[in-house]
Amino acid sequence: MSRRPTARPDGRRSGRLRRTLLAGLVAAAVVVPVSAAASPKVPAPAPAVLAEGAALPDRFAANLANLSEAARTAENAGRTGRAAKLRAMEAGGSARFLVFDGRGKGRAIEVFGDLESADRVAVLVPGSDTTLDTYQRFRAGAVALEQRLRAEHPRSAVVAWLGYDTPGTVSPTVLTTGRADEATAELGSFLPRLARMAAPQARLSLLCHSYGSVVCARTGTGSEVTDMALFGSPGTGAGSAAQLPTRARVWAGRGDADWISRVPHVSVGGIGFGTDPVDPAFGALPFAAGSGGHSDYLKPGTESLNSLTGIVLGASPTARTGPSPTAPLAPSALAVPEVSHARA
Repeated sequence: MSRRPTARPDGRRSGRLRRTLLAGLVAAAVVVPVSAAASPKVPAPAPAVLAEGAALPDRFAANLANLSEAARTAENAGRTGRAAKLRAMEAGGSARFLVFDGRGKGRAIEVFGDLESADRVAVLVPGSDTTLDTYQRFRAGAVALEQRLRAEHPRSAVVAWLGYDTPGTVSPTVLTTGRADEATAELGSFLPRLARMAAPQARLSLLCHSYGSVVCARTGTGSEVTDMALFGSPGTGAGSAAQLPTRARVWAGRGDADWISRVPHVSVGGIGFGTDPVDPAFGALPFAAGSGGHSDYLKPGTESLNSLTGIVLGASPTARTGPSPTAPLAPSALAVPEVSHARA
């Protein structure tokens, strides 16, 4: 009697890794209360059409008018929940959007601070389940960062970049680079345009949370981007910081209570993101992220917010020890460390 062929050892290992990865990612996602319901197909007007060289006040006014119209359209369609969230985004008529699109999950790029005079600009790139329906939590982090930056350096601005369709926290798309690959063209073309809107020779920093770190790490950046900070990251899809398509300094940090640390840092068959960015083997510059959880990095008074502020301002978070998270940065901390990554 012939014997049944046995499975190849490498096949068993690959299948076991795949199952472990899927189980770990899904389990971690399920226990974290950050998932939002799927965005309903709410009717909304097409986004405002503006010339490339439109002045910022005109751009802000056109997008705010479009946002108001989107709220009215949602209300008239009986989508009162979405309408209320859009009205909250108007911020009493004071919100300043470079881009707004109320269709589907939505797109929004909002400015905090005086962009035209800013020589330090932070671009926040969010992770999974960030939509128009969950926008207020994203905005809260941007506001906290802008206030912290302005206390140290008045010529600072923050741009909250919801410029892509984020994956759901509990979904197959959050396990792959697909959504990130779609987002890179949008973010890559936006950054040089943003640099032209800011003060001459402004320093741009990319602050990338969770799945947003996958987006940032796959986006080619020019000389206008001096720093890239990855926090709450599941990985980037790259084996090291040297493989990222940027000349910026690459930083990585993780809070002590962040559940993302339990995600397997492997990549099997296109699922998963490989090397952990906070692993010294990745080669990123470490920054102190404190004791917080996955959604705490930009909360006022946290060590992580203090570190991210230092990165944007050109400080070295790893060089500071002792002061409380809310202590002002020492003037000497504004010296930029000369660190570069050799690119393969």
